[in-house]
Amino acid sequence: MPAYWISSYRAVTDADKMAAYAALAAPALSAAGGRFLARGLPERVYEAGLEERAVLIEFDSVEAARAAYESPAYRDALAALGDGAERDIRIVPGV
Repeated sequence: MPAYWISSYRAVTDADKMAAYAALAAPALSAAGGRFLARGLPERVYEAGLEERAVLIEFDSVEAARAAYESPAYRDALAALGDGAERDIRIVPGV
């Protein structure tokens, strides 16, 4: 069953750290089997929606998504990001 990694960026406090993170994270997550389905600011928000950057990545399973997060390559990306952003990351099973 597929799983989805959903990232919501509440705040980006350091654009340089964010750029360094992105340069490392995208290849690390792709190499771990992640497929980027959506990323960017919303075109429209409804109800209690927030105008914040979001990223949606599909993996083959919850286990694959968790392994990607815990991989050495992604840890390098997290180290580059440091305190450069405040985020909420969720891994949600598909239906």
